[in-house]
Amino acid sequence: MRNATEIVLTTEERNTLDSWQRSGSTEQRLARRAQIILGCAEGGQTTVVARELGVMPYVVSKWRKRFATGRLAGLQDTPRSGKPRTYTAETEKRVLAQLDQSPPKGYAQWNGPLLAQSLQDVSEHQIWRVLRSHGIQLQRRRSWCVSTDPEFAPKAADIVGLYLDPPANAVILAVDEKPHIQALERAQGWLRLPDGKAVTGFNHEYVRHGTSTLFAALEVTTGLVRAGHYARRRRREFLDFMNAVVTRYPRQEVHVVLDNLSTHKPKYDRWLARHPNVHFHFTPTHASWLNQIEVWFSLLSRHALRGASFLSIAQLRQAIDNFIRVHNHNAAPFEWRKTFVTPSRLKYSYSDLRK
Repeated sequence: MRNATEIVLTTEERNTLDSWQRSGSTEQRLARRAQIILGCAEGGQTTVVARELGVMPYVVSKWRKRFATGRLAGLQDTPRSGKPRTYTAETEKRVLAQLDQSPPKGYAQWNGPLLAQSLQDVSEHQIWRVLRSHGIQLQRRRSWCVSTDPEFAPKAADIVGLYLDPPANAVILAVDEKPHIQALERAQGWLRLPDGKAVTGFNHEYVRHGTSTLFAALEVTTGLVRAGHYARRRRREFLDFMNAVVTRYPRQEVHVVLDNLSTHKPKYDRWLARHPNVHFHFTPTHASWLNQIEVWFSLLSRHALRGASFLSIAQLRQAIDNFIRVHNHNAAPFEWRKTFVTPSRLKYSYSDLRK
């Protein structure tokens, strides 16, 4: 019979093993291993220690050898390979590659079940895991506007320069129109639900009372807004509005930022000749977001128009005038956050403007 591996404990090891077997929070398997090593350290033979602890001799022999080799760390469980992976990195590549293909006939876009059905050997749950890991949301749709104007850089730089470094004693105006604002009459109020709760809102049915076009000019350096109401948005209405605006600045240079609408685009030689202090600056094609009045139109829609009910065009216009009055009372300029414009960066958003 071979001699058993001798176990000699240091004081620190004995204290640690003793604490493991006495502590109520120690895992039972770790406590049993500590008892085995303490028994072996007392000189007990493998069969004797196994009989006293109620285990098989090969168990005592195993942990005696493991401790002799790795000391206290050897009593811990060794890493296990576990179940082989069902899906690999190649599976992930297949899922992502499938998204580049057209969805099945009859469908406009991919979804989890369709991807799983197409790949056949990949579960729907794994499909969603892969999509989540890459931050892909199939139902989300984003929109963007990329300018294709070959003169984008100089045009954008011209307008941004007006925002960041306006000429001395000059007025910078952002001008545009919001056409066809509908005067909708909606049934509004409170709705009592069967469970006792109450919600506020409006009925989906409405009555149309016509439309109105709003021309507005934002004074960039102050945030003040001046507007005019019109039934249409022809050149005639645009020039009439501009006449009313520029008369407020008879002795100042006026720089007007406009988009490329045909109403604005033609050269008003005679009108500009009568107003030599007025200079038009047109935004690049598909870049109306460079015009700060668009930000103010967004505020108007959210705070004064969305969900409101109007019985007539006159009531609609009065609501707009009331909002302008409140806005001008607390007016502040928008802060332009973009400090440079390069030809390679053609995409921007309204988030670049903060009030």
